[in-house]
Amino acid sequence: MTEPRRYQLQNDAANRLIADLLDVEEVPAERRGYYQQLLTTALKLHEDGAGTADLKITNTELKELRYAYKVFAPYAGVRKVTVFGSARAASSEEAMASARLFGKRMTDVGWMVVTGAGAGIMGAAQEGAGGEKSFGLNIRLPFEQEANPWIASDPKLITFKYFFTRKLFLVKEASGVALFPGGFGTMDETFELLTLMQTGKSALVPVVLIEAGPKPYWRIWHRWIAGTLVERGLIDPEDTSLFRIVDTPDEAVAEMTGFYRVYHSSRIVGDDLVLRLTRPLQAAQVADLQDKFADILKGPARLEPGPVPQELSEFPELARLILPFDHRSFGRLRQLIDFVNQL
Repeated sequence: MTEPRRYQLQNDAANRLIADLLDVEEVPAERRGYYQQLLTTALKLHEDGAGTADLKITNTELKELRYAYKVFAPYAGVRKVTVFGSARAASSEEAMASARLFGKRMTDVGWMVVTGAGAGIMGAAQEGAGGEKSFGLNIRLPFEQEANPWIASDPKLITFKYFFTRKLFLVKEASGVALFPGGFGTMDETFELLTLMQTGKSALVPVVLIEAGPKPYWRIWHRWIAGTLVERGLIDPEDTSLFRIVDTPDEAVAEMTGFYRVYHSSRIVGDDLVLRLTRPLQAAQVADLQDKFADILKGPARLEPGPVPQELSEFPELARLILPFDHRSFGRLRQLIDFVNQL
């Protein structure tokens, strides 16, 4: 049997130097492979003859990732809501007031607020949350995007060169997402977020579309979604369960916190989806769930009092619901989570 090819450089001396460097840095064994591959990848760009422009992109992106990881790390145990919306000062007073109140209400219940650090809706949400309880993920643009004064001098302001790196953290760090009216950028963020959840590339989180202002915005958007995408079979009807439309900040806060009433988090383990629960379910409740969601389950669901053997030892105090999920029906999975939260 052929031994699998290791991920390494063509130059054996360089490979030995990488190993020596990991020894000098005393990289622990459980993480050594990742650092070996990172260093190897950097030098493979040299072996591949990467151009200067490609090296600049890779270098900047990697430095932005590293710095953002560092800034967010101390707050890993705190739930955060990302707020999207127009950066323009022309946003209506109603929308600004709604975003300001939403930011305050979310910090009142113990969450932190993440915005794109701009003015308009983002600045209002940041003002409501306060710099101490929020993050600003700014983007360098030739216009329209100086950091708002509520986060401008805070160490939790991160400025990105690339939209794709910034977007990663706006979604990655979010336990929930609130969207206010906005322009192309808000639409881009809305559809990207829904695409990531619809395809299972991002964890399901509560997505709340907040109507704010003298005219409807999200309900007009939803009419097109239902009347065009659903009607023509371009998305499943259940995919509209991935978001909620609300009229007030208090409704939005209730949607955010209610999503974690019983559901806590999830992890894929082998072919199963493991739901961590803040309280255990009863056998009869699991049987009811099995009946209602048999269309997306490939076998019987089961309960476990704690982590399964293959799972990392995160949240050992939480009960588990093990689902043989089909890994494709994420709109229905959102409905299943809603069902669990109502038990």
